[in-house]
Amino acid sequence: MKLMFLIIALSILLPVNTHAHELPDLGDVSQVTITPHQERQLGLRIMRQIRADPSYLDDSEIAGYLSNLGHRLIANSEETSAGQSFEFFAIQDPSINAFALPGGFMGFNSGLIIAAQSESELAAVMSHEIAHVTQKHLARMIATQKYDWVKSIAALAVAIVAARSNAQASSAILVASQASIIQSKLDFTRKHEKEADRIGLNILLDAGFDPQGMPAFFERLQRAGRFHETGAPSYLRTHPITYERIADIQNRTREMPYRQVLDSIDFLLVRAKLRAMQGKPQDAVTQFKIRLDEKRYANEVVERYGYIHALLRAKKAKLAKNELAHLYQLIHKDPTSAILTDHTLGNTIRVEYKNVIAGAMIETLSASVKLANQQMTEAFTTYKNALKIYPQHRALIHGYAQALIQNKQTDAALEFINKQLQLIHNDVQLFNLQAQCYALLGDKMLQHRALAETYMLKNHYSGAIDQLQTALLHSNGNFYQLSSVEARLKQVKALKEEEDKEEK
Repeated sequence: MKLMFLIIALSILLPVNTHAHELPDLGDVSQVTITPHQERQLGLRIMRQIRADPSYLDDSEIAGYLSNLGHRLIANSEETSAGQSFEFFAIQDPSINAFALPGGFMGFNSGLIIAAQSESELAAVMSHEIAHVTQKHLARMIATQKYDWVKSIAALAVAIVAARSNAQASSAILVASQASIIQSKLDFTRKHEKEADRIGLNILLDAGFDPQGMPAFFERLQRAGRFHETGAPSYLRTHPITYERIADIQNRTREMPYRQVLDSIDFLLVRAKLRAMQGKPQDAVTQFKIRLDEKRYANEVVERYGYIHALLRAKKAKLAKNELAHLYQLIHKDPTSAILTDHTLGNTIRVEYKNVIAGAMIETLSASVKLANQQMTEAFTTYKNALKIYPQHRALIHGYAQALIQNKQTDAALEFINKQLQLIHNDVQLFNLQAQCYALLGDKMLQHRALAETYMLKNHYSGAIDQLQTALLHSNGNFYQLSSVEARLKQVKALKEEEDKEEK
């Protein structure tokens, strides 16, 4: 079952009081009766289910790009309060949709990112979602439920995700729930959508993007919905786009000066990577090959980058190796690609990149290709050199640690991971890799201690408690480690008790 059911269900479970005088004024945040803490806790519970779903895209490069773009927009928003937190994530789903959840969590389907014809269009959608959060739209909708929202939303979120194998049952729940409130829901939503357009457009403009990206994207979605009624973009269902809304945005942008904004190379690389991840592996390879053969691309470096990802996914390592050499040749010859070659050393092309994220993404791909071709020495050299230049790039960090583990260098891997965890405290993948190392070394206590932290980062307190209690069963006699586990268990139990009280 797709996460779309969850998102639609959340909308349905937030019905609107049809008496206009009982609703707070859209501009008056002070009348919201749900606290930021309560909203955040609800968002964390929903995210617990989303992260457990297979469609949650746990890719540090894609998440990193979305986070960078989102915080660039937030930095230019005067509406953002000091205590408001945001988290951006991707969903592996070809449908075109994006959504904001309580607590500042924002999801973007891979289909929407690919459908955006420019970075300004993607930024426009993101600005719109940010405006939903800053204007407390979800908080107001939740507040009308008189606090029944905690049990109803959390319970249905669990039910829907659990019913993944029975989509018909899930659909029946949604249809029955929707029937009595659909009209009032749409009336209320239009008001919020219009305000989110207005605020989002200001955020987009202040962040330096092309404001025409917003009406251009919405117009294309509306046309898609008009000509393909059965396959209309999901975004049209969760964010109804009317002629009135589009006309209003066009009126606002008509007087704005023309602004040509070039797409960043990292935006283009992320889209290419997502295209390589969609559909069947061989189909992705074929599509990239056709585009390259027919020269139907705007940037050959980007297209070949995606092609290499598709080849790796299709387990065509030798072809990927050949294409990697071709990619480096392109980079070496074409400084206009936003990538600049520095010098050549022996048989290895050494490059410096104008764009740090793009450089890190290409070097990460390079190491993956070498690993796939069993070129272990070359892969480790690439990782080590790249980490000197891009020490904070999560994909490089994860890839290097995994390579060490796979090459049976467990002690070296553990030392590297522990050093990284001193700097990065919120990386689920690093704790998973740490647990793998302890498992290989036979240290059950620390293995389960590490796994407990993965559950904590997902706000899954029950799972963390189970892991910590299991860790205590495998006590190795180390007093310091034992005390650490016991102290952590006490902390997590306190958090679980607080969560249980809020749900009553």
